[in-house]
Amino acid sequence: MTIETKPPFPPFDEASAKQKVRMAENAWNTKDPEKVALAYTINSRWRNRDEFPHGREQIKTFLTKKWQRENDYRLVKELWAFNANRIAVRFAYEWRDDAGNWFRSYGNENWEFDENGLMQTRYASINDMPIKEADRKLDWPAGPRPDDYPNLSEMGL
Repeated sequence: MTIETKPPFPPFDEASAKQKVRMAENAWNTKDPEKVALAYTINSRWRNRDEFPHGREQIKTFLTKKWQRENDYRLVKELWAFNANRIAVRFAYEWRDDAGNWFRSYGNENWEFDENGLMQTRYASINDMPIKEADRKLDWPAGPRPDDYPNLSEMGL
């Protein structure tokens, strides 16, 4: 039996915590539920707004539905704090609905990892704010955020 791992592993220092955050951001920007789900334990527990996915299959289903309704999705995550096997991030993402209305969603996440670097719990609090398309700040081409693109603090978000 192969043991699943996702380096870097806890305990985290600042560099490894930042690496873990950027890896998560890059994965989510692919909008690939199969790929994203591999960062979580088989029995990972989430709270995302008012939904509580449990396990990889429910996480995949949740992400599939999410990205079917959130078009032109672009996400930036930023390390807020870390300690041992826990990381806290703040984030913002922009998206549009099928009617062409744009939104910026702000939030915070608390993550807890197992010894193999897989996320076993994720608690997300998120607020959506309507924006005009002209007010978008996260507008790079689809895929991971370019390395030279500003982070949330640099953008004032």
